[in-house]
Amino acid sequence: MNIYIVIPAHNEERFISKTLGSLVSQTHLPKKIVVVNDNSTDNTENIIDKFANKYDFISQVKTESSKDHMPGSKVINAFYQGYNALDTKYDIICKFDADLIFPLDYLEKITTAFNKHPKTGMVGGFCYIENNGKWELENLTNKDHIRGALKAYRKACFEDIKGLKPAMGWDTIDELLAQYHHWTIKTDESLHVKHLKPTGNTYNPKAKYKQGEAFYRMRYGFWITLIASIKLALLKKSPRLLFDYIAGFFKAKKTKQSFIVSKDEGEFIRKLRWKNIQKKLL
Repeated sequence: MNIYIVIPAHNEERFISKTLGSLVSQTHLPKKIVVVNDNSTDNTENIIDKFANKYDFISQVKTESSKDHMPGSKVINAFYQGYNALDTKYDIICKFDADLIFPLDYLEKITTAFNKHPKTGMVGGFCYIENNGKWELENLTNKDHIRGALKAYRKACFEDIKGLKPAMGWDTIDELLAQYHHWTIKTDESLHVKHLKPTGNTYNPKAKYKQGEAFYRMRYGFWITLIASIKLALLKKSPRLLFDYIAGFFKAKKTKQSFIVSKDEGEFIRKLRWKNIQKKLL
């Protein structure tokens, strides 16, 4: 299977060489890697160029966006700068972060998973962060969810969900819409990916309401938003976040922010969420 990878990168001079080094050493090599240098002011550009000069399947696209590191729109807009530079001869399209070290059989194993079941639409491993010299699971989500840092999509699934939404919550919406279109999500617990920069530690403070706004725009409704907010605040060990999320939800409702899913998709999403909640409770 032909694998294309797009890597948005903003000031990643400390990590990008490790990420690319792990990808060019894969047992199943990607056909193309595009690194999107998004308004970097450090040595990111030169590091990418060194890899591009050595490996003909690596290229760089330069773009300029806001300097603020806001979750959602910035990274997806950068992703599409790279995606639009590619042809469509891929079987699997990946959106990877620029601060990861992949096990050398990562692409081989996700390819095997895609080949094994034709209705598998997305495949991914798990992020691990270093804590006192030990690599531990970055436990921010359920184990049936693929983190936004390492998304891989079958082409037909990517087309069915109409790509990625440039909004906070894009890495949840993609999986919900994949299931709406009858695709399955596969996670592989044997794939331990080293995450060199913990999630969200560089986000702009203005982003604190974005998660709650995303719940509203995904048509969760209040009660699912409340449950999801409590769970996420507990996982992040920050009770204060609960109030930020709920405030963001009502802020979006008051200002009538646009939804990012249709009414039918929203109804499916709510039913699926309630079903999963009941399954865990029972």
